[in-house]
Amino acid sequence: MQLSDLRAFARITDLMSVSAAARALGLPKSGVSRALARLERDLGAVLVDRSTRHLRLTDAGTVFRPHALRILADVDEAGTALEGLGGVPAGTLRVSLPFTVATALVAPMLPAFMAAYPQVRVMLAVENRFVDMPIEPADLLIRVGPLVDSDLIARRLLESEAWLCASPGYLAARGTPARVADLTDHTLIGYGDRTMAYRDDATGEAGRIELPPAVAISDSAALLPVVLGGAGIAYLPDFLARPHVADGRLDRLWPATEGDKIAIHAVYPSHRSLSAKVRVFIDALVASFDDLHG
Repeated sequence: MQLSDLRAFARITDLMSVSAAARALGLPKSGVSRALARLERDLGAVLVDRSTRHLRLTDAGTVFRPHALRILADVDEAGTALEGLGGVPAGTLRVSLPFTVATALVAPMLPAFMAAYPQVRVMLAVENRFVDMPIEPADLLIRVGPLVDSDLIARRLLESEAWLCASPGYLAARGTPARVADLTDHTLIGYGDRTMAYRDDATGEAGRIELPPAVAISDSAALLPVVLGGAGIAYLPDFLARPHVADGRLDRLWPATEGDKIAIHAVYPSHRSLSAKVRVFIDALVASFDDLHG
């Protein structure tokens, strides 16, 4: 098997199109088609069903794809192992992370990082889905919430607290709730297609009340402008809410007590050495996040 054939197969199966893969690789379509055919001949199996208008993986292709991606990742890692020998972090750094973290936390620190490490090419894959690191080619994941992968190494970057917030205009029009029971008279903005649990922090009562949201949005960054616009009350991560509470555009309800806390981690595989580019990026994240809460 040739590595170029594996790369062609990986890109074809990423995009499920030979033409799109050819454009992404900067190669002629005929060359990418030949690479796939050559790989199938070497393996003695058909990997991609090309008999219909839309490509699809065969059973053999489904089984082979994660192995191909792992081989390519290991080859890239072999090159990465040499990057730090000159003392200067370099190379492409692939980071997978959710949208809110990307826009509110990571993007603001990138200009300083790029200036400090001009030989590192950062590629952010911004997506609100679970990324399986052993299969997908990422150098670093940023995950929000509990960690479930026992074979990954994690470094805590930040502990985010959930603040219950509303705009002053909304509260002036609808009144300020003093406790959770009062929320039944208000418009609630929630996450996804589920009810939200609101703790009664005002009275210190241990009970939680489940209330269905009037509007459900699956990402905090998209939820923020809705709350700023006076549509209702919502839990927001403190790193999103803090600057708007400080400038008076949001009010935090029951601010004397702590809300639910969610950890944000940088995660990378335990079987790979920590390359210079990953190490300096994680250090830059930690420093930036410390400044945020400092």
